[in-house]
Amino acid sequence: MHPLFPLPSHLISSGFTTSPTAAADILNVALVPLLDSALGVHKVTSNTTHNVVSPPPSTKPDASDPSEAWEAFFPEGSINPGNKEAPRGGFGFYLRGPPQFSQSLKSTLPQEVIMSYVVMFEEGWMWQKGGKLPGIYGGVGDSAYGCTGGRQTDRCKCFNLRLMWREHGAGELYAYLPQNSSNAEEMVNVPPRSVQHADYGFSVGMGSFYFAPGRWTTVAERLKMNTMGQADGEIEVYIDGISVIRAGGLKLRDDAAPDSHVQGLHFQTFFGGHSADWASPKAQRAYFAHVSGAILQRPAPSNPVHEEL
Repeated sequence: MHPLFPLPSHLISSGFTTSPTAAADILNVALVPLLDSALGVHKVTSNTTHNVVSPPPSTKPDASDPSEAWEAFFPEGSINPGNKEAPRGGFGFYLRGPPQFSQSLKSTLPQEVIMSYVVMFEEGWMWQKGGKLPGIYGGVGDSAYGCTGGRQTDRCKCFNLRLMWREHGAGELYAYLPQNSSNAEEMVNVPPRSVQHADYGFSVGMGSFYFAPGRWTTVAERLKMNTMGQADGEIEVYIDGISVIRAGGLKLRDDAAPDSHVQGLHFQTFFGGHSADWASPKAQRAYFAHVSGAILQRPAPSNPVHEEL
């Protein structure tokens, strides 16, 4: 299985990728360029850039390494873009995917989706206390946007599944989900350690994987929306093709938000946290490429045949 799509290929109904090797290897996955217009990029954070560049060579080179990537630049002292007194670093935008994919996201219910990318932190990268990385977002219409930063209103109408790095490169899922008992119970029980923050989201699977500077890491997230009236939603995170975080029994939509669905990737990265002790200790860069997504379709369970006696 390809680490961008770490599932049996027959489950992929349709998808896209900016990785030529993945597009060549996987049926039903279309190759698209790493361009804002091709990927449905919108709501770009002001005063940030995500220029397409030739990334530096990996310390663990592979034939599938990207030849071009989005560059995130973090000036010394840069922090969460909500901090108006610090330099603005990293970047942020929302990504729908190509038109056919984004249209399928609206019309395919019940819904199971996988979205992925590769990231490389430059050699000599300093982690400080931590920072954010892209992840799946969704919800009902425009309520899906801004499901971060301690938001408390209309939380039943949005979800956001960014990742975080912490000190020493420790990784976690940083999840904002509808506030219900099913989600709280499942998320705080994900090993090795998970925490529900009072005013923010959940830190899930803290230290279940680690990022290493100077090499590409493949990040994939699978999300299965729940059946209406049931707590059967699922979230799974894969790193380099290996499942590292998994939570089931989730309720991502209910009677108050029956139309809630995956809308794409919240492609955001910055240092923070909000306070100065989270700020980047020096000017440094990270690179993102091989942006991918797929609609999954599992075979319907067969009904057992009972012979009459």
